[in-house]
Amino acid sequence: MCVTMRTLFWDDAAQALKMIDQRRLPEKLEIVAFSDYDGVTQAIRDMTVRGAPAIGAAAAFGLALAARASKARDAAGLLRDLEAAAASLRAARPTAVNLAWALNRMMRVARAYTGASRGLPDIILGEAQRIADEDVAANRRMAENGAGLIADGDTIIHHCNTGSLATVDWGTALGVIRMAHEQGRRVHILVDETRPRLQGARLTAWELEQYGIPYEIISDNMAGHFLQTGKVQKVFFGGDRVAANGDVANKIGSYMLALAAYDNRVPVYSVVPTSTIDLTLAHGSMIPIEERDPQEVLDIQFRGERVVPRGARARNPAFDVTPARLITALVTENGVVYPPYEFNLPKFVTP
Repeated sequence: MCVTMRTLFWDDAAQALKMIDQRRLPEKLEIVAFSDYDGVTQAIRDMTVRGAPAIGAAAAFGLALAARASKARDAAGLLRDLEAAAASLRAARPTAVNLAWALNRMMRVARAYTGASRGLPDIILGEAQRIADEDVAANRRMAENGAGLIADGDTIIHHCNTGSLATVDWGTALGVIRMAHEQGRRVHILVDETRPRLQGARLTAWELEQYGIPYEIISDNMAGHFLQTGKVQKVFFGGDRVAANGDVANKIGSYMLALAAYDNRVPVYSVVPTSTIDLTLAHGSMIPIEERDPQEVLDIQFRGERVVPRGARARNPAFDVTPARLITALVTENGVVYPPYEFNLPKFVTP
């Protein structure tokens, strides 16, 4: 971003995790601070911070806060406190595997520590910082790996938000687009609004403004028209969990978008760090799908008036699963993965 800051970062002077409050964008760029893991848990749940890599890093720092706040007098007690904090953070959002991946990594470090218990909080904080720094580096590699998939003059449909705001910095799918732009290719982005929380219209459009990349906002149900009429050359989105067979769980609406692209022979690319790839799940139907508060769907207005009848009910799955057969390739920090995914994905996942 031209706004030169990470989406989330540790403030050593304040002994706090700070992050951009993504609920306030694009009207206001506000930084909020958290000094305990309960606050971080709530921030993940209410989408103050969002995007699979970003919530993984946030959870890691949340565990660091838990370590610093623990009143335990020995290592065993401190580990019990960390286990409790990790369970709370892990339950905040169930679909994105990065959350559990980061917490599992942090707990492995905590269990392996053999020094005095008073030294463990600094060890935990250091590991959280490494997770954050590694995310930025991985995103840059993904951007470099994927930028070559974009040709000069491409019009691209982009779903949800996958830029710096979805990560610690730089981004996944939007990071690839940004890299192609910075390499001099002319691109034009059709930004899906991404209902019901409008991450595309609010966040992706704001980021594209920062980067100086031309874009137009479309409602999600317009995508098929632009694909069918030959006005789009590529589809890019991120991913919150990828199964071993290449099925991708991503923001709701990705499946319909990929279906329309496939029917019109438009390539579909999912850009994900390898921490998002879950080789323990054979296929996408095994991925838990988060159901969010129906009020996110119902609380809408048009021209200042309430849209839905009072008493109306709604459903609000936050993600859907795009079958691997619809995905042209997966872009990772270790390279671009093509089908057959069952055979090729394990070669790209860092042990």
